[in-house]
Amino acid sequence: MPLLPLFFALPLFGAFLTILLAKVWKGLTDIIANAITTFLLFFSFYSLNYLRSSEAIVYKMGGWPPPLGITMVYDHLSALMVISIAIVAFSVSVFSVRYLDHYTGRAKFYTLFLLITGGMMGIAITGDIFNLFVFLEIASIASYALVAFSTEKGGLEASFKYMVMGEIGSIFFLFAIALIYGKASTLNMADLARTFSVAGHDHIFWFVAAILVFSFSIKTGLFPFHAWLPDAQTAAPAPVAAVLSGSAEKVLGIYGLMRISYNVLGLTRSSSPTFFDIIIILGLASIFFGGIIARKQSDYKRLLAYSTIGQLGYIMVGFGIGNFWGIAGALFHILAHAITKPLLFFTAGAVDYSTEKQDIDDLKGLARNMGVTGWSFRLGTLSLSGIPPFVGFFSKLFIIIGACQAKTYWLAILLAVLSVFTLAYLLKVIKKVYFTARKIATEEAPFSMRLAMLFLVLLMVIFGIGFQSILATLIYPATKVLINGIGYARIVFGG
Repeated sequence: MPLLPLFFALPLFGAFLTILLAKVWKGLTDIIANAITTFLLFFSFYSLNYLRSSEAIVYKMGGWPPPLGITMVYDHLSALMVISIAIVAFSVSVFSVRYLDHYTGRAKFYTLFLLITGGMMGIAITGDIFNLFVFLEIASIASYALVAFSTEKGGLEASFKYMVMGEIGSIFFLFAIALIYGKASTLNMADLARTFSVAGHDHIFWFVAAILVFSFSIKTGLFPFHAWLPDAQTAAPAPVAAVLSGSAEKVLGIYGLMRISYNVLGLTRSSSPTFFDIIIILGLASIFFGGIIARKQSDYKRLLAYSTIGQLGYIMVGFGIGNFWGIAGALFHILAHAITKPLLFFTAGAVDYSTEKQDIDDLKGLARNMGVTGWSFRLGTLSLSGIPPFVGFFSKLFIIIGACQAKTYWLAILLAVLSVFTLAYLLKVIKKVYFTARKIATEEAPFSMRLAMLFLVLLMVIFGIGFQSILATLIYPATKVLINGIGYARIVFGG
């Protein structure tokens, strides 16, 4: 698969091309960004064909074999993450065409947007733990600047807080990499998996595991490391909030933690129950805290931001359960959340574009003139709350099945009850904003913004009704990658 590096090389190249060609014609920025994200969307699905005859595609940079050279590994888990990123990137680029009419510096926005897209793509397919750090920093730095791109009050403060917290996580991750290299004398993840399988689990090993949980929890925004997330997603422009919530937090944090934990460190539920119990505790705390605080919010985007904390908690609980259905549900929820949460942030952006307001109490009667936006929010609410036949129902269902399979029935009941939190605070928005009988003199969002919302609504319905095909082609194979643990090394080395 010689085109594999295009996943990260194309958006990174496009980022620099955009800022240069903007001096020729500003309209080129929209064309370049949308052309690149459209290619990535189609290429991400087309690339699944390469995995039909093999477990993974290993690309050797410069022809150097692992562990001597840098490798890119495209397996089924990478494919799922790449598709999730591509869906969010495509919808955001379409939505931004008209949304950016209220902003200056359009070329700078697209440059940063393509940088964060390229960084996330690199994280998903890299086979080297230090390059994972490099791509993580590319995406992180771009995200800090994108949050500061906002004209909202407190935008710079939110960006600075995000940067400080994010770099604390990065420093600890780099420290963990240093300890790993000191112990194993290699940074290739497959080679590390072979080394740790022989060396065993000593005090340094568990110290590294603890650091990784801490650093990636900050990057994800889990409770109690969430302080930056509500401010960042509230202050950021709606497309930026959609990127952060839809893909960045999961790729920068959860994917990195799970890939290293399962495929590099070789941790399993049976061999390391305490580690996975900690993951479950972090997840449950995030679900509970995010739901409780979201109900008290009156700001449209801030409510959705706290909702993000809760939904990330579901993913962590699924991974913490650690059996097949728990992991499958967590992976499915990554995909479901990548579709649903950007949709809800797009509705917030459409409302802000048309009314320049975000306080829920000031937004009454919008359904009369903003039908597409209103129905997009309603359907997104049903999916995020776990109502069939939408995609969000099946992802939560599989996590609950995983809890039952592990015979932790109390956890299954608790997850089902906590889903009511999601429905409660989102119904508040529907009732006040879209059902209250008061007409506001406003117009529906522009066509490109509605198109982006309808695209995600369509995926939300198709992936829900056709969940069996999604399970067979994406979720089951990706789950097996994690269940296979350090078998990842055998796949990369081809033996």
